[in-house]
Amino acid sequence: MNRTLRVGVIGTGALGRHHARIYSELAAAGEAEFVGVHDLVPETAAEVARRHGVRAFPTFESLVEACEALSIVTPTVTHYELARHCLSRGRHVLVEKPMTERSEQAAELVELARQHGCVLQVGHVERFNPVFDYLQSVARQPRFIEVHRLSPYPARSTDVGVVLDLMIHDLDVVLAFVAAPVVSVEAVGVAVLSGSEDIANARLRFANGCVANLTASRVSPERLRKIRVFSAGPDPCYISLDYRAQEGFIYRLAGADEPESSALSRLLALAGREATVVTAYAGRKIVRQPVPLNKDEPLKLELRHFLECVRARQSPRVDGQAAKAALDLALEITRQIQSTKP
Repeated sequence: MNRTLRVGVIGTGALGRHHARIYSELAAAGEAEFVGVHDLVPETAAEVARRHGVRAFPTFESLVEACEALSIVTPTVTHYELARHCLSRGRHVLVEKPMTERSEQAAELVELARQHGCVLQVGHVERFNPVFDYLQSVARQPRFIEVHRLSPYPARSTDVGVVLDLMIHDLDVVLAFVAAPVVSVEAVGVAVLSGSEDIANARLRFANGCVANLTASRVSPERLRKIRVFSAGPDPCYISLDYRAQEGFIYRLAGADEPESSALSRLLALAGREATVVTAYAGRKIVRQPVPLNKDEPLKLELRHFLECVRARQSPRVDGQAAKAALDLALEITRQIQSTKP
């Protein structure tokens, strides 16, 4: 169960470099054997390989033969062929999101993984963010979810629109978070700098009545990744969290034995200090508190989870079926946006 796995990275661009860095760290800790990397630009692969003391393989096929598990961190259009090659040879795969370009390709990869007994994990990294773990623990009956994921125009992932580039992270999160199927989708988007949508909004309605409103933009002057949730049930609450900073606040009903707020505590809360703010109405109090999050690097947690699943031969948190569900929803949103183009 604890044997060292031989791992490699296909694609050493902006994100692939981080995969290589983390595998190198895991190898230094004895959790993996980092074999090497491959990239279509040999100079890029050589630079990353030198940095981590591994081999730059001349072809992806030669790297696959040398490894048991691989990260595929390449443009979306290449995911299907590369993952199919790996899985057909019995290799375990973590493929970055979006899983594939088309739903039928994703379905084929899921079936290939099943046939060959391979772990197929997809890189929806927010599932490993401490923010998501906290949300699941406290917001037991989400009724309304609002998400904003904004960034400047990227130097990568321009082969897909903003829905498949950015929003798909949040689609995966809400599908995992809301225990009900989606019954309706409304979407709008605008192309600004590319040939596909660069700004998009989607409103999802679930069978249990929950509504999710998601906005994604890659033409924003700032980087923003925030989620807000209204949760019902015996412990109603409102939660506002920042994925990037891994911090935020929860607003909840106070217990009968909690003390009244003071003017000092309000001032401390406004300054961002550990303090409780209580407002009262009809004998009931609402408390505003910083959320208790143990900050960590989501990508490192994700890659470690991948290796653990390979060793234990267990299904990963974000398996092929879950990733296909997010992809199908993203493709429907994209279809709606494209169908309303002037």
